[in-house]
Amino acid sequence: MTDILEDIDPGRPVLIAGPTASGKSDLALAIARAQGGVVINADALQVWSCWRVLTARPSAADEAAAPHALYGHVHPGQAYSVGHWLREVAALLTGGIRPIIVGGTGLYLSALTEGLANIPAIPADLRTLADRRMAAEGPAALLAELDPATRTRIDPLNPARIQRAWEVLAATGQGLASWQAQTPPPLLPLTACAALLIEADRDWLADRIDRRFDRMLAEGALEEVRAMLPLWDPAAPWAKAIGAPELVAHLHGALSPEAARFAAQAASRQYAKRQRTWFRSRMGAWHKILRP
Repeated sequence: MTDILEDIDPGRPVLIAGPTASGKSDLALAIARAQGGVVINADALQVWSCWRVLTARPSAADEAAAPHALYGHVHPGQAYSVGHWLREVAALLTGGIRPIIVGGTGLYLSALTEGLANIPAIPADLRTLADRRMAAEGPAALLAELDPATRTRIDPLNPARIQRAWEVLAATGQGLASWQAQTPPPLLPLTACAALLIEADRDWLADRIDRRFDRMLAEGALEEVRAMLPLWDPAAPWAKAIGAPELVAHLHGALSPEAARFAAQAASRQYAKRQRTWFRSRMGAWHKILRP
């Protein structure tokens, strides 16, 4: 993929999106080393301090080769959202750096390039209620209570987004669609960036995902998860790391090592499928890079 470097203006910010295991971080590092810039994380799972191996964060060698930011800086138990991330990116941009923003969290990247509605914080007791209802009744119950405009726009297969929309409506009395209609201008519009989207062949990517998870196990992913068992809360944002629930199940004796490995690899492939669906629907204007 490094042959595209000559087509990238070294004076422009760079955005790199793509499914998990598609080579985003390698491309970002190559651009930073060749042209300069700071590699900024746009992956909602790589912000957590407890996961380096399991979320394939850049290695210590990578971080020494070029400046990196917003990786592993949030501790379990801290509140963190797309709004927190966007404010941190805004603070970095005021320093005059050339950003190379890379990640697979579509919501982060759309907020960056399309703007983010200024929705008030959700009270903790309301979030607890939403968590309880989601666990007891499932997403369909919360989806049915959304305002019509939001309900027609939201992904019915995304429980996290459904819960978020329900919380916003319950907390503010105003639907998420209405808040989004009041969105301010974006921090980095696409017209100001080199926006790159990696598109990968499904079978090629599935093989890379499976081999990468085996490498994660060899490099200590199970030990990372074991260290978090005393704090384990499946509803916590940091616990959504792909593969973590399956490895927890193994450590609790519910899955054999091989069954946990197989289930985690399958979860990673499903995650990549959801990412590709998001990118196809939301990133039509991005420059496509085909792999392999």
